[in-house]
Amino acid sequence: MRRSSHWSLVCCLTLEWLALGLWVGGMAVLIGAVIPAVFNTFGGQDSGGLLLTRAFEGYQRFVIGAVVVLCTSSWYRWWSGDQAVAVGRGELLVLMSMVAMAGVIILVLHPQAVALQAEAFAAQGEAAKKAAFEALFRVLTPIRILYGVTLVLGVMLMGIKTHRSLTLGGATS
Repeated sequence: MRRSSHWSLVCCLTLEWLALGLWVGGMAVLIGAVIPAVFNTFGGQDSGGLLLTRAFEGYQRFVIGAVVVLCTSSWYRWWSGDQAVAVGRGELLVLMSMVAMAGVIILVLHPQAVALQAEAFAAQGEAAKKAAFEALFRVLTPIRILYGVTLVLGVMLMGIKTHRSLTLGGATS
């Protein structure tokens, strides 16, 4: 049973692709351009690290928006009852994994990293500074891993959506 119009589904899918593009593209730009530019330009761990923290906070706001769009549009496609835009189990599993990992980064790990970064910048003495930065890098490691995994999952989600489009469009068997 169809409960939605063709154009509302077109808008829904367009917003989903835009959200995925921001999520995946934003991470690719941060990794490939922003991080190297910051450390090659500023040279210092303090100023470069602070700038990157702000850049990732901005990126996280985009991710929160993407989560809202992707979850809402997935629900809408499910609600529509239209088999051409049905939400598959694989798509849902990948999306839920991305959302869970983003939640861990944004709600748990990033605030810890910001606090540890402030401690490291305020530390006096070489030994205290070294210990503070080691603690910071221990938190940054899982953040990097989770960001990398969400990047891969985002690309996988794009592949799932593309495959579905081609399959339903009759391009493949």
